This record gives sequence, structure tokens and C-alpha cells, in this order.
Amino acid sequence: MAAAIASISNQPFDAARERKMQRAGTANASLNNREVNAHCRPSDADAALLEQAIERLGLSTRAYHRILKVARTIADLAAAAEIHTVHLSEAITYRRLDRPVNSV
Repeated sequence: MAAAIASISNQPFDAARERKMQRAGTANASLNNREVNAHCRPSDADAALLEQAIERLGLSTRAYHRILKVARTIADLAAAAEIHTVHLSEAITYRRLDRPVNSV
């Protein structure tokens, strides 16, 4: 029974792993910048949202790509083919939580 429960609870993660492997052949965290640009492309509106967050939070280009990788992972877990605003917003929130309180 425990194995059945573990199997059921891992299904979303296994499916997300399969999606990313089919798309890029590697984990989202391992994507280089060129691959991020190819596989984690936000819509125009979402790109503007991300640019605003980068500017407001004083983040680097590296942070920009890291946020996109996290958003792609969130989208994979949600079984979404594209990154949507909700995925990007969640990734930005995680990045904000990762920064010291006095710098936000």
C-alpha cells in the first residue's frame, strides 16, 4: 500500500520530468542561456512583467534566466505547454523570498 501511495504522489513529478526531458533533453536547471531563450520564452506581456520585476528588485541577467527556469518547472508541474503569467508570478515570488528582507 505504501508503494501505491508513493507511486500516486510521484505521478505529477514524473510527468513533469518526462516533459522537460522530451523538450530539452535535460533538467530545466541545467539549461544554458541559449536553451532558456528557446524553451522558456514568455509572452510579450509576461516578458514586460519580468522586466518590471527585474528592475524593481534590482536583479541581474542571471536572475532573469533563473526565474525563467523556475517558471518553466512550475509550468511543467502544471502540465502546461507554455509558461503563463501565474507560473512566472510564482517564480518571481520565490526569487523575492530568496533575497534579504531589507533589499526588497
